[in-house]
Amino acid sequence: MKRGAPVDDINEDDLLVGKPKKSAAGLKAVEVALERGIAQAGVTRTMQSLLRLNQRDGTDCPGCAWPESQGTRKPAEFCENGAKAVAEENTLRTVTPEFWARHSIAELATKTEYWLGNQGRITHPMVIRPGDTHYSPIAWQEAFDLIGEHIRATTPERTVFYTSGRTANETAFMYQLFARSIGTNNLPDCSNMCHESSGSALNPTIGIGKGTVSLEDIHTAELIFVVGQNPGTNHPRMLSALADCKSNGGKIVAVNPLPEAGLFNFKDPQSVSGVIGNGSSLADEFLPIKVGGDLALFQALGHLLLEEEERVPGSVVDHEFIATNTEGFAAYRAARKELDWAEIETATGLSRLQISTVAQMLVKSKATIICWALGLTQQPHSVDTIKEIINVLLLQGNFGKPGAGACPVRGHSNVQGDRTMGIWEKPKEWLLAALDQEFGIVSPREHGLDSVETVEAFENDDVDVFVSMGGNFALACSDTEVLEASMQRVGLTVHISTKPNRSNVMHGQTSLILPTLGRTDTDDKHPGGRQILSVEDSMSCVHSTQGRLTPVSEHLLAEPVIVARMAAATLGPEHAVDWKAMADDYDVIRDHISRVLPGFEDFNKRLRTKNGFILPNPPRDTRSFATDIGQARFTVSPLEYLKAPEGHLILQTVRSHDQYNTTFYGQDDRYRGISNGRRVILINQDDAAELGFQDRELVDVVSTFQGQERRADKFRLVFYPTPRGCAAAYFPEANALVHRELVARESNTPGYKAMTVRFLPHEEQVRQLS
Repeated sequence: MKRGAPVDDINEDDLLVGKPKKSAAGLKAVEVALERGIAQAGVTRTMQSLLRLNQRDGTDCPGCAWPESQGTRKPAEFCENGAKAVAEENTLRTVTPEFWARHSIAELATKTEYWLGNQGRITHPMVIRPGDTHYSPIAWQEAFDLIGEHIRATTPERTVFYTSGRTANETAFMYQLFARSIGTNNLPDCSNMCHESSGSALNPTIGIGKGTVSLEDIHTAELIFVVGQNPGTNHPRMLSALADCKSNGGKIVAVNPLPEAGLFNFKDPQSVSGVIGNGSSLADEFLPIKVGGDLALFQALGHLLLEEEERVPGSVVDHEFIATNTEGFAAYRAARKELDWAEIETATGLSRLQISTVAQMLVKSKATIICWALGLTQQPHSVDTIKEIINVLLLQGNFGKPGAGACPVRGHSNVQGDRTMGIWEKPKEWLLAALDQEFGIVSPREHGLDSVETVEAFENDDVDVFVSMGGNFALACSDTEVLEASMQRVGLTVHISTKPNRSNVMHGQTSLILPTLGRTDTDDKHPGGRQILSVEDSMSCVHSTQGRLTPVSEHLLAEPVIVARMAAATLGPEHAVDWKAMADDYDVIRDHISRVLPGFEDFNKRLRTKNGFILPNPPRDTRSFATDIGQARFTVSPLEYLKAPEGHLILQTVRSHDQYNTTFYGQDDRYRGISNGRRVILINQDDAAELGFQDRELVDVVSTFQGQERRADKFRLVFYPTPRGCAAAYFPEANALVHRELVARESNTPGYKAMTVRFLPHEEQVRQLS
């Protein structure tokens, strides 16, 4: 098969729409996974990487953060999208200096992210300076000296260090240490844009910002809610765990505006039933909720549980657990005593019967897990919604017992580990004090910028240096057009990347691209030989990861080495931190971590055990809650939901099946029946008719927020079974419609699931008709 870079970009006029699928995975997933891998990297390189993926002493998947079993693992411990992620990294396509010489920035700016990312791996460090039209090669040391010059020429508060969730623990620890050694807590990361709302709700209510379940709990739960989440595309290996739950007698409730194939039927390609049978039926109940209606749903469920407890005392509420471990129950019970069912039905789009049916499933369950993802975290009232979920779990004592707990399903591999390592703009005093004691520095105490605040700082010309460790900030954030324009006014942007992306094109006046090793590449250019790294999965297990493939270029550097050399060039040889020692031997980094971070004692030894180790989790381990009051906290929130004025809909963003965040593997959203295009709006047929539009009609989309408008042109309407009043579009194409001030309260997460939009006939189309 041809392994050359694609030459054709997406042509939205080639859009194909078929019927949505009714099952996920199966042989088709295997076929697509192998096809993508072989096309990018060939047979040998593909098999070498896939057979080691998520295996002990192997490579942790660079896709999602779903955990691996502590027991027996399958020979193929990966999913279709994990295989696609590996194919993207293993590719033999290369982006050489000749590529940058052929393509000007002006030309690259016209390309989509799909085209840019599919060109291949960057082979050399590159630079563009004021007045240049093309990137050109630069020597590594010259690049580091340039970074040091720019950072020293400005003040710490005007320097920003962004990081993506794929960064390993050791790199993340060094990165935050570098930022704090300079004197800034400007450490925005992708958590700000996804699960920040989860942490903002969980920390004050249960004392930890992480989930409280293990993979084994998923298997043994009596009841699992999957809320605002599409595991078939975003976390496909979760389907296997849900299927195990069903085979053990558990039940599953799916709550989602869109009927996603993976929520209904899973065809495990490693089982007979998944290959030639009907697969595993998953969701026992499906609630097609309106976007933003989840707070109302969980308030109604809490009301019904308390109502049943009043009818049959002792049948539902765990009074002993509540009396011993919680505070605020009386106020919560009083707030949920009465319910306006008409408003609940309006808010959710569900009937009282549908909600009551699910409430009875809760009543009968003695071990319940509630899982959620970005469908809940990216609305103004997201934090209150997740607090309401905690209320329902606390009612029945669903913490610290098998098969029960809270399960925020994290996205990017090691996004949770980044935060554990100290990548946070609002660090706790204990962390800063520990860093100061360990390294002899004075860490800044003033809080820094999160991702949304960084967008505002760009717009206000308050950033002189922007360093991005992975990720694609320009495309991932809200208010895209405003952000891209302001990023180009920054003095220096630095992108530590494996492949080209939009942020490389929307660069600062001076810009560096520093090519790095990927997760699957061998990292052996050290005095002590080959190095290993570590990651933390979505359920707090820390384990090793190491690549074994020959890098596509001898000019790539490992991320810890890049951080160390940036720091040395900026801070000088007299700085208190021995950066070179950490870059030479990652065990040195882990020794530092073991003395700074609780739970990482004897890090190097425990990392090399069979399964790594699991970090302490008081709600799960000891049924204790390290909040400010030493107990779990019931909370009371007012009813809130999203309301669109007449002529408008509520628009949410979703991923296609051929992407992971801002990385596009292909042009197909197979399970939703959409291919060869991305600029689509999934819309209820009745809403379209009421608004005067037809299926496949081209429209321009206008969002409104506090009297301000944002616009994105040339989207095609596609009829789809989504609740009335709601619509969906792909991320990040719709990001330009999200005003930067449309955020979740408390967490400041962008409101990607809360846009108020209207449609206009596409202007070009109107001109042609006239």
